[in-house]
Amino acid sequence: MTDIKLDELEQDIENNVDNFVPASQSVRDRVQKSICDSNKKNRVTLRLSNQTIEKIKQKAGEEGLPYQTLISSILFKYANDQLVDEKAILHSIKIIKDQNLFSSSR
Repeated sequence: MTDIKLDELEQDIENNVDNFVPASQSVRDRVQKSICDSNKKNRVTLRLSNQTIEKIKQKAGEEGLPYQTLISSILFKYANDQLVDEKAILHSIKIIKDQNLFSSSR
């Protein structure tokens, strides 16, 4: 048998497997309903300029995605504070480098 390295959570589960108590049917039903509800989608109507739509379609094509999927992904990331402005980050890095705040001797 191969030695398998467990992380802390996995080891905790392994150590307490004898204490496992299955969830009740009502708890399982509530969890299943919550999962189903979170996967539901709503239709939204937006008014966007033709130029904006064309640029989004172009970027989606470059990514190999349908444009509506790209729009959905962008909105999801924005709503979850995961949308990153790469240009702003690169600009900040350039400023830091220019001010010699990056130093290999630190």
